[in-house]
Amino acid sequence: MKDTFLGFRRSDGRVGIRNHVAILSVMDNCNGIVRHLAQLVRGTLPLPVWYGRGQFGPDDELFRRTQVGIASNPNVAAVLVVSLEAVSAQRMAEAVAASGKPVASISVQDEGGTVASIARGMRLLAPMVEEASGQRPLEVSLSELVLGVECGGTDTTSGIASNPALGWAADRVVDAGGVVYLSETSEWMGAESVLARRARAPEVADAIYAAVRRIEDDARARGVDIRGANPVPDNIRGGISSIEEKSLGAIIKGGSRAIEDVLAYGQRATGKGLYLMDTAAPAAESMTGLAAGGAQMIVFTTGQMNIMGCPIAPTLKITGNPRTAKRLADNVDVDVSTMLAGEALERAGARLLTRMLDTASGRLTRAEVFGDEEIAISRLQPTV
Repeated sequence: MKDTFLGFRRSDGRVGIRNHVAILSVMDNCNGIVRHLAQLVRGTLPLPVWYGRGQFGPDDELFRRTQVGIASNPNVAAVLVVSLEAVSAQRMAEAVAASGKPVASISVQDEGGTVASIARGMRLLAPMVEEASGQRPLEVSLSELVLGVECGGTDTTSGIASNPALGWAADRVVDAGGVVYLSETSEWMGAESVLARRARAPEVADAIYAAVRRIEDDARARGVDIRGANPVPDNIRGGISSIEEKSLGAIIKGGSRAIEDVLAYGQRATGKGLYLMDTAAPAAESMTGLAAGGAQMIVFTTGQMNIMGCPIAPTLKITGNPRTAKRLADNVDVDVSTMLAGEALERAGARLLTRMLDTASGRLTRAEVFGDEEIAISRLQPTV
């Protein structure tokens, strides 16, 4: 099996598997301009956001750090930052430029409104797109891959087919010298002791327990027992009986290797290996955190199907449910339901890894083809 893919080497040394020219909205009142520019300039990727004003302290820090991480992702070749006013536009542009990417910015108020900003944006984007189109990918090792693993629409087949197949592939990435991120903190609950036993150091084990306790404490503070609210109705319909069963199946998708550290939402790993990322469970929020942490690709296991992908990190959908593989075939990238009929784990995992490498080399995912992609940055506090 090949262990290389084609990627774009960035000035900071990382490798991208896409070559987007991104248009980043710093705040939601500029989303319309961002979308208009993406429609007018081919080869650009709009990155609208919700909120962006009236956030303070840790909430604002989380929001801005995530935006910088998304725009700095190695799948992005260049960035146009759009904000309502000059201070926030310049601040974001400077933060993204630290990654070595070409960056320009627009202040809508200073440009003179929507029409003038769109005209200015087109002029700024044209040379960026032209330059990006002239770049050629190079063959690189699997060690350059940063993989995010995700799940949604979990059912019985997730824990016995798709998650084990993804876990097998995740182990190959780690063994090759790459990085894997396992997210969704609430889905470690009930399996935290299993994860803690694999921690590289005692402080990492402590961080795993602390992250799960925080999730439970936050829920109780809102009058919710998360252990009673999870699994959710579609999980139960799919045969999941308890949160422990759901979590024990979910963590398999991260593989079996030692856990190097627990990362904050959107935080980038400083080394190689398997990392946990402390994220919310909803797919859009979790995948946005993974992309902000530098994941070039996300593999998303689904029993009953969740169609959503991430616009920054190509998102492969893998299912072990034969009914889903047939009824929702339009959204399935890899079908491992054959494991239920006796296909060996190694064979299914190898098929998935082959598709992952093909995707890294440019093959589009179904979520990319259909545009089933979204960004949602987690929030800590209500807007003031």
